[in-house]
Amino acid sequence: MPETVAVGLSGGVDSTLTALLLKEQGYHVIGLSMSIYNKDIPAMKLAGKSCYGPTEKQDIRDIQTWAHDHGIESHIIDLSEPYKAAVLSYFRETYLAGETPNPCIMCNAWMKFGLLVDTARAQGIIFDRFATGHYARITSLNNHFCLQKGIDTVKDQSYFLYRLSQDTLAQTLFPLGEYTKEQVRQMARDRGLTVADKADSQDFYAGDYADLLQQPPRPGDIILRNGTVVGHHTGFWNYTVGQRKGLGIAYPEPLFVLALDAAHNRVIVGPAADTWQTDCIADSLVWGGLCPDPKTGLTEAVSVTAKYRSTGRAVPAIIEPASDQTVRITFAEPQRALTPGQSIVFYRDDIVLGGGIIRSPK
Repeated sequence: MPETVAVGLSGGVDSTLTALLLKEQGYHVIGLSMSIYNKDIPAMKLAGKSCYGPTEKQDIRDIQTWAHDHGIESHIIDLSEPYKAAVLSYFRETYLAGETPNPCIMCNAWMKFGLLVDTARAQGIIFDRFATGHYARITSLNNHFCLQKGIDTVKDQSYFLYRLSQDTLAQTLFPLGEYTKEQVRQMARDRGLTVADKADSQDFYAGDYADLLQQPPRPGDIILRNGTVVGHHTGFWNYTVGQRKGLGIAYPEPLFVLALDAAHNRVIVGPAADTWQTDCIADSLVWGGLCPDPKTGLTEAVSVTAKYRSTGRAVPAIIEPASDQTVRITFAEPQRALTPGQSIVFYRDDIVLGGGIIRSPK
């Protein structure tokens, strides 16, 4: 009997082609799709396609129709309440703590590669492995599984997957990791897929984040580091480190957000020169298969390239233990707007060494 692979179907070109490629390779393919939208949470002023929103109902209908037409068993797993309790709560709590969240990273670790798979199996859906349309690869080193960048350096999604555990990587397939996005679209066209040129989802939510935060206005001061008040705001959570536009401040030189003081409801701003830092601290660490022991992680200083923004590039740095639960990252050159709450991922060549969450940029 061929192995059964459950493919996380979202209705886009990547997951759709993934299912077809695996089927062509002789696997028995079934589809798993998350239903995560909660109608009790308002969704207004949507500006485009996103993972979370009221368009989910039509996406699910399209997925079921396509799967039926191609002889693929399809299952819809309702995770709307767990998603609300985990991802949306994390999103709100992080913003209201004065940090900037990475909801897609947490959704991958907690929901897509976690609860979706576990709930499907608990419901009696039988499969051997799980696959998605992410642009990443999995390799084996030192008897451990390693997450590796996808061939397409522009589309590579290893940054969003760095929190996946050894157990998860052991049962996961990324068939698209060996292709570029344009190759994927062309393969989809060659197979007559109507989603071949469908636009990708750009974010987890395409509306105003205020819809999800559901916070009343909270007026406060915008200040310089010396305490001088230069403006006012209606909620510090509406700002992010490095932001320049939309501050509404008249000042002799451009000002940027340097930090958010949630405890005192203040937004701290300063000139461009003050947005650059040479080091930061990260916690909530996870370690990959390059480590001798992924459970214990880093034990000494190592040279890496570090990526601290999903659209940025990995830059040279040295990471070293700062305590049992944190590492210090020292960059070869100053970096702009190291943002608390954002993930930072460490690479050796194109393999993920580990990663964590920025807490205290200096």
